[in-house]
Amino acid sequence: MNTRRAPLLRLLGAIVALVGALLPGAPALAGGDHDRARAAVQAGEVLPLKTVLERVARSHPGEVLEVELEQEDGRWVYEIRLLQPGGRLVKLEVDAATAEVLRSKRRTH
Repeated sequence: MNTRRAPLLRLLGAIVALVGALLPGAPALAGGDHDRARAAVQAGEVLPLKTVLERVARSHPGEVLEVELEQEDGRWVYEIRLLQPGGRLVKLEVDAATAEVLRSKRRTH
């Protein structure tokens, strides 16, 4: 396998897994939150997860470990946890409507 394609394939695999996590019954979005999130995506208030991950990967490369979609102060926010090269763990808060990174926290070993 081409080593340049390996990170992209891992990202695509993570996207597929995360899309599955956002389906009904998944623990990431419990109860009525899932219905509200789905309605927000359908109404165009929230970008699709795939779009957000593609945009975030440009400035914050890494393997996606977990994604949550929450509403904070009237704004939809994706919380994305990444494992970056060198073993750095990063938690991003991303505006779900624009894919703008609002906050980035690094955790070291």
